[in-house]
Amino acid sequence: MRNIRVLVSGLCRVRSSFVSRTARSAPRRLFTFSPVKSILRSPSYECSVRVRWLASSANAPHLVLEMPALSPTMNQGNIAKWIKKEGDKIDVGDVICEIETDKATLEFESLEEGYLAKILVPEGSKDVLVGQPIAITVEDPDDIKNVPTTISSGAETKEEKVPQDVGHKESAKKTDIRRISPSAKLLISEYGLDASSMKASGPRGTLLKGDVLEAIKSRGASPQPSKSSQDSTSSTMQSAQPTAHKPPQLASSKQVVDSHEDLPNSQIRKVIAKRLLESKQGTPHFYLSSDVILDPLLAFRNHLKEQHNVKVSVNDIIIKAVATALRSVPEANAYWNAEKGDTSLCDSIDISIAVATEKGLMTPIVSNADQKTLSAISSEVKELAEKARAGKLTPEQFQGGTFSISNLGMFPVDHFCAIINPPQACILAVGQGNKVVEPIIDSDGTEKPAVVTKMNLTLSADNRVFDENIGGDSQVCLTLLFGNTPKICWLHVCR
Repeated sequence: MRNIRVLVSGLCRVRSSFVSRTARSAPRRLFTFSPVKSILRSPSYECSVRVRWLASSANAPHLVLEMPALSPTMNQGNIAKWIKKEGDKIDVGDVICEIETDKATLEFESLEEGYLAKILVPEGSKDVLVGQPIAITVEDPDDIKNVPTTISSGAETKEEKVPQDVGHKESAKKTDIRRISPSAKLLISEYGLDASSMKASGPRGTLLKGDVLEAIKSRGASPQPSKSSQDSTSSTMQSAQPTAHKPPQLASSKQVVDSHEDLPNSQIRKVIAKRLLESKQGTPHFYLSSDVILDPLLAFRNHLKEQHNVKVSVNDIIIKAVATALRSVPEANAYWNAEKGDTSLCDSIDISIAVATEKGLMTPIVSNADQKTLSAISSEVKELAEKARAGKLTPEQFQGGTFSISNLGMFPVDHFCAIINPPQACILAVGQGNKVVEPIIDSDGTEKPAVVTKMNLTLSADNRVFDENIGGDSQVCLTLLFGNTPKICWLHVCR
């Protein structure tokens, strides 16, 4: 029996030595990510996630899982939900947690067996940086109690984040006030507050205006009049009848406290705001606007419905017309290549359509729109819009695209200018149709007034890719297509 214990002890030392050597190389393991609650789990895409095997004489061998980058633009994400709890067994293919990225909510599936020892980032955590440790797993359930309480990442040591009681959290967050912002100083002096009793939420112990407002709201304080105002008030009271001034002060205090409300943004909305700002500041926009007569398009749509039982929307026909125009003017189907410093033409015509969702504006893609029939585009747009609102788009259905369309024709919006969605070079803004009186040429050659339906199209283009000639050619081609919709689209209704 003693010989068996010696043999087992020797094997453990060899295993620990091997794990310690492999920890230095930090191997990369594959984990699979797929859309949350997706009916079709395939195709899901695989992402290489950095994990680290660690072991020491004091701690058991363990695996550190880090927040992965699940999209090209992702630098942080949210832990939407932990499916596995601490101590649960993890089998191959099990979903560990749900991660909300800048594009969608994805499931984190494991390709390794083990046990979830520690959850370092609790459920609901926001803005978790890519590469930050989020969990620890072990191979042996007996090692769960021996996992470390701190995780080193590079030169930094990140402390374990474990859900605790609210009271304990608040006591841990107390920090010394090292700085006071100017607006906070003004409120402290106005209300006669003690700054040492407040909690600083700003960086490096800075007491912010919001911290003071929170203290005012919790204590029900009111502003105290200054010395000069007291002197003027006393002199006024001596020369005139006294008037009550307390209620206005209380009302003023309430207005200061309740003057605004912070609305938290989702990760998707934060990324949208950042990318639109970068686009507006870094992309030289220029705009081309024109009005097109919508009556031929509407007549063609009614003809398809009555004669062929094909139901399509105005937006479906716009997508087809834009794709056909891009095929006629291929220079418009391009993007600016920042690495090469020149324009790169796109091989396919992929139209991104703007869809409003609860989490923000999504842009699902109709791939190869110039090669698809009008009825195929109609059914695909409906399917993509439903998936976008349900949060079930796969990455290949919203990443990419060569041209965008934003249609506000269902709202009372006559015309607007849209912001380019990088790395694309242009976006078409579509307004509502309005009936106007226009002069037309009669069959006998005489000019007479007539009521027509006109719609505004505004093209926002990247001036590095588009010059005035390319922009003008694309607008002329698009206008001609709308004027000859039956001729252009009839060949693409059925095949």
